[in-house]
Amino acid sequence: MNKMIKAQKGTKDILPVDAEQWQNLEFKALEVFSNAGFQEIRTPIFEATELFARGVGDTTDIVNKEMYTFEKSERSLTLRPENTAGVVRAYIENGMHRLSTPVKLWYKGPMFRYERPQAGRQRQFHQVGVEMFGIKEPAADAEVILLAVNYLKSIGLKDLDVEINSLGCPVCREAFRDNLRKVLKPELKNLCPDCQKRYETNPLRILDCKVKECKNILQKPEIQKIITSDYICEECREHFNDVQKYLDALNVKYKRNKLLVRGLDYYNRTVFEITSNNLGSQNAVCGGGRYDSLVKNLGGEDTPAVGWAMGMERLISLLPEVKSKKIKAYVVSNFTIEALKLTEELRSHGIITEFDMTNKKFTKQLEKASKVADFALILGEDELKNDSVSFKDLAGSKQETISRNEVFSRLN
Repeated sequence: MNKMIKAQKGTKDILPVDAEQWQNLEFKALEVFSNAGFQEIRTPIFEATELFARGVGDTTDIVNKEMYTFEKSERSLTLRPENTAGVVRAYIENGMHRLSTPVKLWYKGPMFRYERPQAGRQRQFHQVGVEMFGIKEPAADAEVILLAVNYLKSIGLKDLDVEINSLGCPVCREAFRDNLRKVLKPELKNLCPDCQKRYETNPLRILDCKVKECKNILQKPEIQKIITSDYICEECREHFNDVQKYLDALNVKYKRNKLLVRGLDYYNRTVFEITSNNLGSQNAVCGGGRYDSLVKNLGGEDTPAVGWAMGMERLISLLPEVKSKKIKAYVVSNFTIEALKLTEELRSHGIITEFDMTNKKFTKQLEKASKVADFALILGEDELKNDSVSFKDLAGSKQETISRNEVFSRLN
């Protein structure tokens, strides 16, 4: 007997019993985002490796440890670990900067990262996200945050926390980096190996470390003094204050988290996360922010931008299970051709209908119908002669004979 081939570690089949929840997430995304003027974009699943090295940042864990990269015809290609860089590439390549601003885009689809599978996180996972190009004003930040909240509400999630922070601009952020390095230097040997590397490449990312020892070090008074200082410049402070004013006006509840930095190098000024307490320590369901330099870094014109992404597996894990819906009608008959004709006639009118293709005994067909359908439509010899159908309500067991012409109205 041949050995069974299984799905690869960190990947999962989405079975028919689960597909309805996925379809609901996708339908709500189309509905909510379209209502806010966002249009769907679909980008390739693999891109040039350079796109992610330049876009996401070659000092990030994603680029250094988590990408699925392969060589083909002497070219380095990578399965997308996130989609902002791909959408920015498409924006530049297709001349979308010539469109009237703002350019509002949304996407859904699979992403790939080589990391330890855990609750709500797989090696092949799915994201839904939005990107807005061309608006530097804080109203854009507030709109995308509100859009995320509205989407989560539309799928039935309510018990969520919004956290926001400002990373400042490259100028004011550099001074903060220098001060952070100074106070962390005595603790360098006590930081985890990843944070020891981050100390040299991007010390801000130490603030996002989930290792307990690193989190404890960050609580030391001299380090907290730097972290909680208001280091951003006047222009960045004004921008962030205005974002908060807009959120207040929109009745979006939030709190500021000065440790919030996000894991990607392209963010500046506003960053935010939406979290849930139902996923343990890995509790973020949405993350995003402003990335005003990314379009230019990838070869486009200087273009302000802001966006976010959500992991769809995490959203699914927070939603209640959906019970499989019964089909509307099941045709019970030993006259297979006639059963097929009635089935197709009902389907053409939008009524979900099945019939028995194997010509089992009536009792077996009725038994199957009672498990999967709301109504049984019985076609025996007498019914065919009289152009009628025995109509059985499988919930109440009531049965009556009606004309074929009445079937549609009864089922509707």
